[in-house]
Amino acid sequence: MAGRFWDPDGSRYGIPTYPFRMAPDGLATRRQLRTTGLRPGGQDIAAQLLWLSRRYRRPGRSPVRVAYLYRIDLALPVRPMTPAKWAALAKANTSRRVCPECSTDAGYCIPTSLGMCVTCAYPDTQRAA
Repeated sequence: MAGRFWDPDGSRYGIPTYPFRMAPDGLATRRQLRTTGLRPGGQDIAAQLLWLSRRYRRPGRSPVRVAYLYRIDLALPVRPMTPAKWAALAKANTSRRVCPECSTDAGYCIPTSLGMCVTCAYPDTQRAA
């Protein structure tokens, strides 16, 4: 199955393509770059990984998954968070905890499926302590 996605010169897929876990050294995904404190920094995609996934094998969905690879030597360091970004992040996280119905801090992130805290969503249910 690995031969299906083996295209190191890019003649079949347009860019160099490798099967899952067979990428050459010097290339990394965004997530791998981030764990090392790097970011792509505006560079183009250098290659891609393709693999078949059983999880996504459903009607109307392609079972082929893709991960783009970037060159590590061209990656730049991650920009540090500024005080304004930290404040904006704290404000956003706080707003996720405040119930729009009762306007109290729930102590947890409000589930988007409910749109309100559990106490407001299920007022008749008493908590067993």
